[in-house]
Amino acid sequence: MLAQAIGARQGMSSLKSSMLCLQDYLPRVNSSPIKTWASWLPWELTSQSETIVTKIAMDMATEEFDIAGDIAIHRTAIVESGAVLKGPLVIGARSFIATGAYLRGGCWLDEDCVIGPCCELKSSYVFAASKLAHFNFVGDSIIGERVNIEAGAIICNYRNERPEAGINVRVNGVLSAVNTTKFGALVGDGCRLGANSVVAPGALLKPESIIGRTALCDQEIA
Repeated sequence: MLAQAIGARQGMSSLKSSMLCLQDYLPRVNSSPIKTWASWLPWELTSQSETIVTKIAMDMATEEFDIAGDIAIHRTAIVESGAVLKGPLVIGARSFIATGAYLRGGCWLDEDCVIGPCCELKSSYVFAASKLAHFNFVGDSIIGERVNIEAGAIICNYRNERPEAGINVRVNGVLSAVNTTKFGALVGDGCRLGANSVVAPGALLKPESIIGRTALCDQEIA
């Protein structure tokens, strides 16, 4: 499966990895379980999340994780009754998953993460100590460390306002198309998204960025 994922990566984007470096947004990515794929572009990681998370789950130490099929949950994590967990999925140490949370499509959570009530997380990677408060949707995204997403904030992953629905990203001021119709955001360490804010597909948020309450962040708009 991993070989297929690497093959599928070829030709996915005209952007070069050297133009967009994950380490600029996630300084500790090379010491994380994602390090094998740290040279990939963000939308490559999210589009192959099911394969990647399955591989990470298989490599987890059984003495630290409860493993059932393609779901690995650290024994110090808390999952409340009523949460819906669909594999492949990894939940790290001391993380908390609240009642009504819905995790699907290949998700990886680092240690000390919080997924609050009625949050949906789809095909995404969440690094240490980040929090989705409640009533959030985060799709096809990479969330750095210490990111706080207040109640009702949304990271969209699909451009349904146009027929072709292709995703564009703005790198170094230049807007470029990428070969996918599903990608939310790369959210750097320490970012904060205010309540009821909306991040449009294709966002690249540098570390410590702030999106105000009720604000729209759409980086296709110059």
